[in-house]
Amino acid sequence: MNLAEVRAVVTGGVSGLGFAVAQHLVQHGGKVALFDLNDAKGEEAVSLLGAGQAAFFKTDVSDEADVAANLAKAKDFLGGLNAAVNCAGILGAGRVLGREASMPLAQFATTVKVNLIGSFNVAKAASELMQHNAPGEDGERGVIVNTASVAAFDGQIGQAAYSASKGGVVGMTLPMARELARFGIRVMTVAPGIFWTPMVDSMPQAVQESLSASIPFPSRLGRPEEFAATVAFILQNRYLNGETIRLDGSVRLAAK
Repeated sequence: MNLAEVRAVVTGGVSGLGFAVAQHLVQHGGKVALFDLNDAKGEEAVSLLGAGQAAFFKTDVSDEADVAANLAKAKDFLGGLNAAVNCAGILGAGRVLGREASMPLAQFATTVKVNLIGSFNVAKAASELMQHNAPGEDGERGVIVNTASVAAFDGQIGQAAYSASKGGVVGMTLPMARELARFGIRVMTVAPGIFWTPMVDSMPQAVQESLSASIPFPSRLGRPEEFAATVAFILQNRYLNGETIRLDGSVRLAAK
């Protein structure tokens, strides 16, 4: 898929990794629809990207009707839909047995609802529209890229909910890719390690240095533009399908 031809929905698209993906696609001639909940950041993101190339749609990714309605609107704005990049997510940090009490079930459920169910919800609604696209080279009609985390494989203490939700994203990648293959729709997942995000930026310098030192090579935090470049590579390389790519500088998370 040529990046200039990309017509993408990017969830969590007004900040962090999602915004980096949107920036990369727009810089290479693509158009993006940003799905997020923050109106102010949505307006700011569109202003930075250009109103002709980007639009913001306030969307709860875990709401089936909301996603379906906004995908239809996004497709109209974009003039088609051939890519969906799921970056929306929450940390949901907390111990199963905390000092005061055990983790409320609602906290676990909310984390799974946003990270896993939200990704599935957008993927299935997007593929429902993509299946009607005219086939391109190799019969390709669309691409879905999900975001997991290295916590899906080596989650730390306090990440039971988060790791479960991201592990679910990894787990559905291959079966979804196999199912959607007959429609010419590819499904891939990226599992980033420790990346430079607004949350990390607010941490003390000593904590930032400690995080960087934990990464074998290069010994620094991942840059959002590196995540965006990986997504772009996936969109462009049709032979990538049904796989999860760890993007982590070979880090393996310690227990805590």
